[in-house]
Amino acid sequence: MASVERSSLVLRGVLDLCLLALLTDRAVYGYELSERLGAFGLPVAPGSVYPLLARLERQGLVKTELRPSERGPARKYYALTAEGRRVLVEGHLEWESITAAVDRVLCQSPPSPNLGS
Repeated sequence: MASVERSSLVLRGVLDLCLLALLTDRAVYGYELSERLGAFGLPVAPGSVYPLLARLERQGLVKTELRPSERGPARKYYALTAEGRRVLVEGHLEWESITAAVDRVLCQSPPSPNLGS
């Protein structure tokens, strides 16, 4: 499996958490979310972000608000809901657990006796 393909698969699995994390401080419009992901080294096309944002909205994890734009039509801004914040915290803990386990496997170090008890 090529490195780019592996990275793409991993990102698809956590992109929802990344979007929720970028919404913790303020409401953001979709294209800006795509740009911010790229600034973190996660190049994601806006065409991949919008369907996921729509799904997060249907799930009640984000809410939307149309705001006027200085240029062109109004923009849809996305903000984290209380449920979205809860899911983000839960998902972040799960991500930490998964990445720690994968690191142990890749580094071939056995788990400490305190883990899993």
